[in-house]
Amino acid sequence: MILGIGKETAILLYACLSGVIVFLSYQILYLFRRLIRHSVFLIGIEDLLYWVAVSVYIFRQMYRTIYGSVRWFFVLGVVLGCLLAWSGKKLSKEIWKKCQKSLEKRKKKR
Repeated sequence: MILGIGKETAILLYACLSGVIVFLSYQILYLFRRLIRHSVFLIGIEDLLYWVAVSVYIFRQMYRTIYGSVRWFFVLGVVLGCLLAWSGKKLSKEIWKKCQKSLEKRKKKR
């Protein structure tokens, strides 16, 4: 099946959104682990369940958007979405640190 460029672009954006969701869901799992300490065995089980769930989710997204055929631009879109979410997280941390430094300087001036 040949898709038009508009349809492929929409699918790529949808795949990017799926990548962002995958990244954010892992961040939630990571925060849960930071709040409640886990053994190495339990972390392994959680990771296994996470990757099984992510695999099912990505397959479902592929099936819904490109009818189950593996298109490299979909895989690239998921990876790109993960990288964008990671970059956003990194950028927000840097902005937060700058805000904290600015507030500390203002507090010292008082």
